[in-house]
Amino acid sequence: MMLRYALQTIRDRKGGFLGAFLALMCAAALITACGTLLETGLRGRIATERYAAAPLLVSADQNVHRTTVKHKGNGRTKVKHKAKPVAERAWLPAAIADRISNLEGVRKVVPELTFLAQPVTRSAPQSRLAAHPSYGHSWASAPLTPFALVRGRAPASEDDVVIDRGLAEQEGLKPGDRLVVQSTSTPRPYRISGIAAPAGRGDLRQQSSLFFSTAEAERLAARPGRISALGVMPAPGTDLNQLKQQVEQALRGTTAQVATGDDRGPVEFLDAAGARIKLVSMGGAMGGTSLLVAILVVVGTFALSIQQRHRELALLRAIAATPRQVRRLLGREALAVGAVSGVLGTLAGLPLAGWLHSRFIDMGVIPATLERTAGTFPACAALAVTLLGAWAAARISGRRIARIRPAEAMAESTVERGPARGRTVAGLVLLVGGAALIAVLSVLRTEAAATPVTFLAVVVSATAVSLLGPFLVRLASVLLAGPLRLAGSGGPLATANIRGNSTRMASVVTPLTLLIGMTCTVLFVQPTLGDAARAQAHDGVRATWVLAAQGPGVPSAAAETIRRAPGVTAATEVVRTTVRVGLDKYQAQGVTQAGLGRTWDPDVTSGSLTEFTTGPGTAAISELAADRLGLHPGSKLRLHLGDGTPATLTVAAVYSRGLGFGDLTLPHDLLARHMDNPLAATVLVAGDSGRGELAAALEQFPGVSVLAPATVDRLQADRQQENAAVNHLAMGLVLAFTAIAVANTLAMSVSERIREFAMLRLAGATRRQVLRMLRIEALSVLLIAAALGSGIALAVLTAFSIGMTGSAAPAVLPLAYATVVGAAALLALTATALPGRLALRVRPVEVATSRQ
Repeated sequence: MMLRYALQTIRDRKGGFLGAFLALMCAAALITACGTLLETGLRGRIATERYAAAPLLVSADQNVHRTTVKHKGNGRTKVKHKAKPVAERAWLPAAIADRISNLEGVRKVVPELTFLAQPVTRSAPQSRLAAHPSYGHSWASAPLTPFALVRGRAPASEDDVVIDRGLAEQEGLKPGDRLVVQSTSTPRPYRISGIAAPAGRGDLRQQSSLFFSTAEAERLAARPGRISALGVMPAPGTDLNQLKQQVEQALRGTTAQVATGDDRGPVEFLDAAGARIKLVSMGGAMGGTSLLVAILVVVGTFALSIQQRHRELALLRAIAATPRQVRRLLGREALAVGAVSGVLGTLAGLPLAGWLHSRFIDMGVIPATLERTAGTFPACAALAVTLLGAWAAARISGRRIARIRPAEAMAESTVERGPARGRTVAGLVLLVGGAALIAVLSVLRTEAAATPVTFLAVVVSATAVSLLGPFLVRLASVLLAGPLRLAGSGGPLATANIRGNSTRMASVVTPLTLLIGMTCTVLFVQPTLGDAARAQAHDGVRATWVLAAQGPGVPSAAAETIRRAPGVTAATEVVRTTVRVGLDKYQAQGVTQAGLGRTWDPDVTSGSLTEFTTGPGTAAISELAADRLGLHPGSKLRLHLGDGTPATLTVAAVYSRGLGFGDLTLPHDLLARHMDNPLAATVLVAGDSGRGELAAALEQFPGVSVLAPATVDRLQADRQQENAAVNHLAMGLVLAFTAIAVANTLAMSVSERIREFAMLRLAGATRRQVLRMLRIEALSVLLIAAALGSGIALAVLTAFSIGMTGSAAPAVLPLAYATVVGAAALLALTATALPGRLALRVRPVEVATSRQ
């Protein structure tokens, strides 16, 4: 009975439920998309290419581990094992093959070497590297795919190379041609001895492969006595699972890992394995923020919808409907709307997730090798959240009308009552909570910790504004009364409406506040951090010139050539990666120590840069790292390098410019030896040589350019914008949802005032005057929301700046801020004018004589 009445109410009040329907549908789509990304990070398939013919693969452990033992009472202990991935490929001892080769069921073991090998061709090196990475291997490992020659012969000497068919067709290469290859050392020309292709299958889609002789491959890999992986070929009829158990038993006591099936993909594509973690983090952050925003928007939408039905619900109470019956009616209406909007939203969320996944691939956030997972769990979870959210929002919003006596309900249906005491208390609690989050944010000094707190603080503060909105609107109406009198006859009417309908106006202010506050935070968080980092880097670089490369990096031979050039006093090679101290990840740079003081000034606050440049096994660390790790000059720094190799260094200096140069600065050779790409990211050159002289000395190194430090600053700013674009895309959907909610709420607020407009028309107001009043109201609401949203964003950004940069100076771009407020104004005016014009089309007499 109650369900039938709920469905009848929805049919009769389609316009009133349309706003709630749109809010719920958008929420379901957003949650489905974020959930799909999260599931892709957890379960996304990484298909193998190079190792397709090796059913069983042995590789090194790509994690650092820590075991903690906590002693409890009564002699009990609690043991925890934690592991975190390293940034570079970990390598195995080559002798490990001897443990496996003689096992029963093993036909052959094939050692693999994987190293940087970038062809220098007519194509742009940088774009080619980003879109299609190229790796070098020994020809002895060709059976792992398997690769077979289609033209020419195998590499027989150190000058030979075999290239894959895809590269040959793209660049028009053939056997006998010369090809310059930039590998881990000086770029070198090779003779193409042959062209190979995967046997029985298409070309590799995600990479190019170059094959060298065994001796040359070992030289280029620069890891003597080590291999990157080991393929195990089982004998015919061997049970793979049983063989895997035998191999694991043989490798017991080593750090080697055994992979079969889809587990081989993460071994081949380390970037895809790392992207899983990034996608889980991004999907979780987007999903959590989306959920909080959805709750705030949906509750506000239902509150406005029920407020518009106050008289109807009061009549139900007056004709003996019990509070329970009213609550059940509202709950069933919400479930009916939530079911339809949830199903449609989840269907829309699946292609939205696919679009997001493809955009992240195009932007280089995740590699194409990480395949999107389209499971049913995100859709089911979004549908469940939509149903539960709709039901809870309706019950919360209708709590008062269902609880008070019928006579009070009739009285409140004609005169707006102030907010309930519980709402006010909850608003004050959230206001204190938002202030506490902002205070916590001011002491967080890592981006990973500060970023989620930043957006949570905005949402919590906006929720406090939502609950305390009627009081804030009334206060604002008093402040705006004077200026609005200058707006003509519509001004006093707008003031009276804002003051007399503060609850309704607050429901419009809330999404606008959230939109402006969240957008400003998203736009200005990265510039705040990036500008401070670039300022520190600018102040700390003493070099006259900077060498940079369009390809994978600047070879050490190029830096050595520059050191011998006339007028050059120092050339500092810089490589960058991440290392682990314990399980914590730190940005690290490796620098050549000779003449470092002429090219680099990190603003040493304790210790001595001279000790770092002259002492073996030393390190310089930032003040942040020193505080977090409890270190000082003379302390021992124990860490795991990029490939997981442990190292212990002595802290020689502590510096303040950690944002510009990373938390750890280590000797160049130590860091580069444990990186997949040991080429320098930049080379800092000091001296009085001119650009032309340096460029002439570098003619033998294609792609290496001589730049002024100011040019490097501009390039870093461009890269910062590219990185910020990822965050803008990630949070852009949340902002789009909020913008839809703003338009939705404004349209609902205006459309339900058709009787009010009719009374004004009958009292002598013209259509133009009513529309003018609406515009003044919309601009007043925008002004209130802009002040609140800007205040929230400024407080959050200032706290973020204090924590991350040490100064209360957030980077607020005036043009961007003006664009945000202008877009919000356009949205508010449009969402007010369109329904207002539709409402004014009906003749006032018809409205006045119709049923209420």
